[in-house]
Amino acid sequence: AMNSLHSTTFEIDEKHGTDYHKRFLEFVKMMQKENFVIGGAMTDPKGDRSKGPSEQEDPDLFTRIVKTDENGVYVSGAKAHQTGCINSHWIILMPTIRLTEADKDWAIVGAIPADAKGVTYIYGRHSYDPRSMEEGDIDDGNAKFGGQEALIILDNVFIPLDKGFMNGEYEFASMLVERFTCYHRRSYVCKTGLGDVLIGAAATIADYNGVPKVSHIKDKIIEMTHLNETIFAAGIASSHQGQKMKSGVFLNDDMLAQVCKHNVTRFPYEISRLAQDIAGGLVVTLPSEKDFR
Repeated sequence: AMNSLHSTTFEIDEKHGTDYHKRFLEFVKMMQKENFVIGGAMTDPKGDRSKGPSEQEDPDLFTRIVKTDENGVYVSGAKAHQTGCINSHWIILMPTIRLTEADKDWAIVGAIPADAKGVTYIYGRHSYDPRSMEEGDIDDGNAKFGGQEALIILDNVFIPLDKGFMNGEYEFASMLVERFTCYHRRSYVCKTGLGDVLIGAAATIADYNGVPKVSHIKDKIIEMTHLNETIFAAGIASSHQGQKMKSGVFLNDDMLAQVCKHNVTRFPYEISRLAQDIAGGLVVTLPSEKDFR
């Protein structure tokens, strides 16, 4: 969010003579000084995918300006699939698709405190959540720093002028979205850290079972490693091929970022399948810690 807004606000100012970039740099300084965590909120519910924001039966299916005064703007709508928003201090609201002139009211970018008036979080759930509420700590996962997702509902949420980084410049929405997703899809190298842990666990289980040197076990661990490092390689290559933008930040290579994302939509599932193949039925039928005790 910060990198994509750095370059996009610079180029909006270049065309329109606005001061979004200066405002944004002051916001970045505050985030760095206070060590705040930012949630980058881009994805809207979208509704009928064949229609733009201004054509929807419900105008709040995309986040929009509902009121403007001399101090700033008020927005309503929602942001879906917001990983990490619960443990963020600030949320940056951004458009999610290419916009037209008819969609000017939806061309809004602004920063709000995570606990701003009018913000409601609907917390996501997983089928295995109850285990972490039982006694013991084996099933807690990453208890202190675990991730989560939520749906953010926005009901007349105020964005002050100095925290607004786009207001009606609809022609720059696609630039922001494309640059944001370029950074985001390259960042999926994080999945290879999880892959490393899973590969190590599978190899350990093979040791426990006394079959680490069996050829088909070795072949599966090699394939898991190959798939995992392929994800990593695409992400690193995307960064290495980055280009300097007008504002001074670098943007990684778009094509290789998309390849990284495409790999992530396929390979981790195959890695997990191979891990289950090596480990056997125990890995998916293992009793909870409470039952074990």
